Amino acid sequence: QVQLVESGGGLVQAGGSLRLSCAASGRTFSSYDMGWFRQAPGKEREFVASINWNGGSTYYADSVKGRFTISRDNAENTVYLQMNSLKPEDTAVYYCAVSYSSMYSIRRSEWRHWGQGTQVTVSS
Repeated sequence: QVQLVESGGGLVQAGGSLRLSCAASGRTFSSYDMGWFRQAPGKEREFVASINWNGGSTYYADSVKGRFTISRDNAENTVYLQMNSLKPEDTAVYYCAVSYSSMYSIRRSEWRHWGQGTQVTVSS
């Protein structure tokens, strides 16, 4: 069983940067494709980015492409989300999860072991 703990959220001005971390427990972390989702108030949880088991492939939602970078350190059992050029519409709770299908799936139902989330607020 994998347990995920997100951190690194906070309040930042538009145009600023934040780096989110997702620490995973369990010896099999390096075998999983991982992803980040976000959920804004009153909206559905949406896919943000994903990375394959060895970090060799990444995939991004169009809304964050060119601004966000996902990476992982399997030795540290951690996946990261570097967020640059933040916009007020990036405000949301950010969650990491494990893929039970394809890293290219944006369906929430195909991701498991959700963490508790970390709040990101971008002021204008």
